[in-house]
Amino acid sequence: MIDGNEVVVVGGGLAGSEAAYYLAKNGVKTTLIEMKPQKFSPAHESVNFGELVCSNSLKSNDFTNACGLLKQEMRILGSLTMRAAEYAKVPAGSALAVDRDKFSAFITKELESCENLTIERKEVKSLSEILENGGRYAIIATGPLTSDELSADISATFGKLNFYDASAPIVSAESIDENASFTGDRYGKGTGDYINCPMNREEYYAFVDALLSAERAHLHEFEKGEIFEGCMPIEVMASRGKDTLRFGTLKPVGLTGEDGVRPFAVLQLRKENELGTAYNLVGCQTNLKFPEQKRVFSMIPALKNADFLRYGVMHRNTYIHAPSVLNADFSVKNNQRLYFAGQITGVEGYVESAASGLLVAVHLLDKLTGKIRALDGETMSGALERYVSTPNKDYQPMNANFGIINPMPMRIKDKKERYTALANRALEKMQAFKELGEIQDS
Repeated sequence: MIDGNEVVVVGGGLAGSEAAYYLAKNGVKTTLIEMKPQKFSPAHESVNFGELVCSNSLKSNDFTNACGLLKQEMRILGSLTMRAAEYAKVPAGSALAVDRDKFSAFITKELESCENLTIERKEVKSLSEILENGGRYAIIATGPLTSDELSADISATFGKLNFYDASAPIVSAESIDENASFTGDRYGKGTGDYINCPMNREEYYAFVDALLSAERAHLHEFEKGEIFEGCMPIEVMASRGKDTLRFGTLKPVGLTGEDGVRPFAVLQLRKENELGTAYNLVGCQTNLKFPEQKRVFSMIPALKNADFLRYGVMHRNTYIHAPSVLNADFSVKNNQRLYFAGQITGVEGYVESAASGLLVAVHLLDKLTGKIRALDGETMSGALERYVSTPNKDYQPMNANFGIINPMPMRIKDKKERYTALANRALEKMQAFKELGEIQDS
């Protein structure tokens, strides 16, 4: 154990769980504070750590995909999230999707049995109560739904921005019309895990008209603000033009029905749980009222008798203006005892959030043990660190993508070859980063 270097982690989501676990497993006496079940956010239901609230998909598992590359970098560093995902994965083609309950139960069990880790169930309402009465270092990983009092305190200190985050409906598998749908992955990749719901021209435009005229749920004043592109509600996307969805969420490219013909538009459904009894409407995040969701989505032929197990919801997402607040290691510029991790920093997505928590813990452990090493923009992890800490007055949440990673020295025209080269280089750099830490330990 590293004596006298206690760390307090606030928030038991993906980022907080990653940070607390990594530190404790590496001998740092750590306290993880989570307000559930004392208090729940509008989107959370489970008392478990690492609860997934929007989707059960962690996106692509292909290392030549930006998010897939980030996953592999996390595996090299010993990510708890990646271990949990492997344990709880469900078939989803080339994507990594999980049974949510098994996933969060795994994380919870690992945390509760972890030596050097103390868990406290209470609400933290201010930064000062942690910094003045907590450990030597504090990591704030309270997520996009940070409680009102703590959010107000963070806002008063650092400023904050709000944007919308929406989740998609889930339907029961047995209620999907097999005669009006077909299974298969785009371009034949994967193992045929998606259910595809085709629409002809008339059906598609009728669906879009219904989306545009449907009644939306009321938003509270604190939820009214800018909509982040990555979580765009389908009805907002449709308002940009009647063919927008055919080139986005409902694009038919790479898909053909049993007749060998590409449909006019296609909605894909993805398994929501390991048993395959529930399916998620991919890309259909929405803020329509619940009866309207049933009416509108049931217009899709394969969903005409759909049983909706969960309706889509929209909720507040909160993040700080990280470039003016954070260093590349996620520490606060004017307070080296304080760190932020997760979506509150402006990284966007499950994997990116977990990765930031892991990276905070790696850098903080290096500080505690006197290691000297750093990531650069040739890894996806280092590129994300650079993004959140580089001055940018128009700072917006960011997913992992190859646009933020350092380009190859020589231009590679072919996109697949370029991404493969970038990914191979990134993994070599991450492996070297890990080994450097091991050398310094010896």
